[in-house]
Amino acid sequence: MSTAMTWKETDVDTSEKRGKYTISVIGCGQAGLWTACLFTEAGFKTVCADSNPYTVSLIKKGKTPFAVQGLTQLIKKYAKAERLTVANQVKEAVSKGDVIIFAVSTPIDQKKKPDYSHMEKACKEMGMGLRSGSLVIVESAVGPGVTETFFKETLEKTSGLRAGTDFGLAYSPISASPHHAFQDIVTSSRVVGALNEQSLRVACLVLSLTTKAEIVKVRNIKTGEAISLFESVYRDVNHALANEIARFCEKAGIDFLESQKAFSTRLPSSMPIPDATTGYFSTEPYLLFEEAENTEAELRLAKHARKINEEMLSHTVHLTRDALRSCGKAVRRARISVLGVSGRANVKEVDDFFARNLVTALIKSGARVRVYDPFFSPKELAELGGQVERTLGKSVEGADCILIVVGHDRFKRLNLRRVKFLVRKPAAIVDVCNVIDPDNARKEGFTYRGLGRV
Repeated sequence: MSTAMTWKETDVDTSEKRGKYTISVIGCGQAGLWTACLFTEAGFKTVCADSNPYTVSLIKKGKTPFAVQGLTQLIKKYAKAERLTVANQVKEAVSKGDVIIFAVSTPIDQKKKPDYSHMEKACKEMGMGLRSGSLVIVESAVGPGVTETFFKETLEKTSGLRAGTDFGLAYSPISASPHHAFQDIVTSSRVVGALNEQSLRVACLVLSLTTKAEIVKVRNIKTGEAISLFESVYRDVNHALANEIARFCEKAGIDFLESQKAFSTRLPSSMPIPDATTGYFSTEPYLLFEEAENTEAELRLAKHARKINEEMLSHTVHLTRDALRSCGKAVRRARISVLGVSGRANVKEVDDFFARNLVTALIKSGARVRVYDPFFSPKELAELGGQVERTLGKSVEGADCILIVVGHDRFKRLNLRRVKFLVRKPAAIVDVCNVIDPDNARKEGFTYRGLGRV
């Protein structure tokens, strides 16, 4: 039996006292691992579990599957000191935990519906190890109502325990960028909703030990779930507006970035820089759309924004086709070098829907595609399709078009004066993340196409 649900501030007010207790983190994605590191830093013993054996084996060696600055170093440090351990089974990790953090992601299936099968499997395994008196905090993005219905009911059925009576249940989403995840989690306010007052009190106490920011209490778990999704939809709509205006600028002969810099001085918050991939990756709005359908509510603007962002893939293909046409070439049999497949710049984020679908679309159009990303191994790149080269120089050699998909710093430093001697002239540069200066590209003899650029 755990004593977590009876904790008072004096029970965990020093690192020494926290060392008596264990935090179990279920789900070793980036959010889960950062969370584990923060609780370890606070003095707790931490044990992680994940359904992926490869991820588990890496963590045991003090490594991670993510090339994220700082994360691997912390995992290595804490694993070596045996302050952070990893369990082969979810049941094992949960049986040791006083507080269980649930951080299993919710994928979206091909029909654009949330797939909760991963959550269900993890819940069943959690139930077999759940102890009376422990607290469960869900951090995963889920549809409003899922935690208090599907999650709670599955956990209760498997464990034989009752939420709110035998164990606590709370919800607190993480909002953090991959680039500054550690700092974001520490300095961003935490929204917390819970099943009852006792769960809310203990959850706020526990989470206050890993953040310097405000703890925002909401009336229930469903409100907390919705707030997380509202944030995602808000960002999605902003990206859609930027992408739509960028496409207008291309036709009207207006440079979006020049306009953006000017009107950012006149507005309280500037519009995001258009990026074909950023909005495309967002899947959390579909969690909200599912609930909207169940309640017969309309989210017309949000759904249209999602459609605009998803259309950026076909627009990227259009820009590539147009650039090659200006070079007197067709997509069919053209050699296209795709630079960047990560979900975000300067990190290895295996969220490759855009890159995978883009490569597939280009190959179907008859192009000969090469793929390069400095954060991925040749084996990982080969899974996307296309030819793989080990170096940037080899990837652009003989290319008819260089298609820059992700804004890694390495690509921002491209020496176009040297690159022009490697490509097959006349050659094009298509830049959908705005890392290349159009004037410089044209000066070096390239046909240039960019998102919202002239």
